[in-house]
Amino acid sequence: MPRRLLLVLALVAAQSLCLPAAGKDAAGPKAGNSTSGAATPNTAPRGNGEGIDNIAQYKHCIALARQKPEEGWEEALAWGSLGGGEPARHCAAIALIGLRQFEEGASRLEDLAAASHGDAKLRAGMLAQAGQAWLLAKNPERANAAQTAALKLVPDAPDLLVDRSESLAAAQNYKDALADLNRALQIAPDRVDALTFRATAKRYVDDRSGAETDIARALKLDPLYQDAWLENGILKRLAGDEGQARQAWLKVLEIAPNSPAADLARRNIELLDVKDR
Repeated sequence: MPRRLLLVLALVAAQSLCLPAAGKDAAGPKAGNSTSGAATPNTAPRGNGEGIDNIAQYKHCIALARQKPEEGWEEALAWGSLGGGEPARHCAAIALIGLRQFEEGASRLEDLAAASHGDAKLRAGMLAQAGQAWLLAKNPERANAAQTAALKLVPDAPDLLVDRSESLAAAQNYKDALADLNRALQIAPDRVDALTFRATAKRYVDDRSGAETDIARALKLDPLYQDAWLENGILKRLAGDEGQARQAWLKVLEIAPNSPAADLARRNIELLDVKDR
C-alpha cells in the first residue's frame, strides 16, 4: 500500500515526526477529496446480486469510490439494493473515506471485518483501511487498535507493522513505533519507506547517528524517494549544515514538485531564506 498520511513538518518544528503523513442517509454524504490509499483485496467478499459479476463490479466500484467518491457512494448504494452484500458495503465505506467522513468509514470497515465471511487476509485488509481512516480522523488510539487486530490475523505483515508504527508515533510512542519498524525491516530490509520513517523516529529519540545511517541507506536504495530527501535535509539542518539542507530540499522539489513533501521542503527553504536576511 502506498505511503501515505503526511503531517505538517517545517523547519520551525524540526523535531516533529513526518508521517506520510479519511452519515448513513440514503442521500449520501457531501463530496470531498479522495484520500484512501489502502490496498484493495483482489478477491471480492461474497455478495448476493443475481446477474452481476461480483469481482468485476467490486473492482469497478472500489476504483470509482477512490477516484470519484460521491459517484462511488451512489454506485455502492445501488449495488447494495440489488444484493451486493459485503462487496457493496466495503465499497460504500471506501467512498465515505474519500468523502472525508473518516470516522464513519472506519467504523463501517471495522464492523464489516468483524462480520465478514472472507479469509484472514481480506479481513486484515479491511482493518488496515480502517486504521488509516482513524489516523486521518486524528484518532491514533483507534488506528492502533484496528492495526493490532489486523496483525493478529496476518502476523508480521510488513505493511501493517509500518502502518501501526505511524499510529504509535502519532501518539508519541516512539519506542514502540521503532520496535514495529525494526521488525518490518527484519522481514523486508529494503523497504525505503520504512527506513525513512525509522530515521525520523530515531531522530525523535535523539539517535541522530542512527537516523543518518537509515537515510543514507534509503537514498542508496532509491535516490528518487522524495520523503527520504526531506528527512535528509532536516538532519543536515540539525547538524548545522544549512547548505546541504537546502540542496536536499531542492532535490525534493526537483523529484516531486507537486507532492506533500515538496510543500514542506518549500516551507523549510523559505524559513532558511528568512533567517539569512
